[in-house]
Amino acid sequence: MYMKKSSFLLLWMPVMFVMLACEGTEAKIEEFLPNDSVKVEGTKFVAGHEEALESVLRSIPSEYINKARTTLHIAYQHTSHGTHVARGMFGLPGYKSGDNELFAITDKNRAVGKLDFNDNVLSRYAPPGVTATDLSENETAFIQTTRNYLDASINAHINVVMWSWCDIAGHKPLENYIPGMETLIKEYGPNGTKIGTGNGQRKEPVHFIFMTGHANANNNVGTGKPKNQADLINDYCNKEKLFCLDYYSIDSHDMDGNYWDDAGDDGNSREYGGNFYKEWQDKHSVGNGFYYNLESPNGKVAFGDHNTQHITANRKAYAMWWILARIAGWDGE
Repeated sequence: MYMKKSSFLLLWMPVMFVMLACEGTEAKIEEFLPNDSVKVEGTKFVAGHEEALESVLRSIPSEYINKARTTLHIAYQHTSHGTHVARGMFGLPGYKSGDNELFAITDKNRAVGKLDFNDNVLSRYAPPGVTATDLSENETAFIQTTRNYLDASINAHINVVMWSWCDIAGHKPLENYIPGMETLIKEYGPNGTKIGTGNGQRKEPVHFIFMTGHANANNNVGTGKPKNQADLINDYCNKEKLFCLDYYSIDSHDMDGNYWDDAGDDGNSREYGGNFYKEWQDKHSVGNGFYYNLESPNGKVAFGDHNTQHITANRKAYAMWWILARIAGWDGE
């Protein structure tokens, strides 16, 4: 349960994250996690506000950041709110000295030594007549769309998949999202039925990252609303030891860890009396407390959609790297 105006460790949810391979890419950059790395150790699986801090990011042993950056191949599908993760990750390499190498990243353009990130690549694999742009547009479309994507030979190297919600309010994660993810994990996860060397199988198993939905101003608490939906997903992920990026937790906690149950998706809260993320940003400077988010690697500066500050997307990038390091073998402690 979230405790109002108090620090709380939120549970991790697995969310799907996948990368697109480029034809003609040299084999030397197709580095995969060794088979003995598919079993993840540790006790923490949900990346919420306590994990989404620069201090936590800097505490991760570099060997796991390096391993994640060079062995993970990610595919990510989202609409506007999902830009928070991508733009935060694209901007992070420009933050501080050494980050351009430590957090080097590409978008649909694989390169040696850089995280292979493929932004918005799954929707084109939707079955005819089906719209699969995020988890909210059609709650079950992601299942067959992901199968189609992973079954395509050009995507044989993909080993992480994540899908984002738009507005999670009113949806049915227990009936649609969680069972759909369970199905995909049983098929494409470590030791899945579609993993192997036989006909119709793929060699590389996939880690699916869950995600909660963003906060809705003055409308977070109650059946079917963001806070309650996040509890359902986080509880499941903690129980099953699956990774989750907890959007709701990051949206609803200020930088001191206080929880605001009326918060929106921009750090705005009437109970707080303003915008806790913008106020914190205004007290700091670029390169000292936050960095500019970018639309693409080395691209234009841009807030995450629906944001008026950079902190939200910065924090979601920190949380994403926490998950990637965990997948790469770090115990999270």
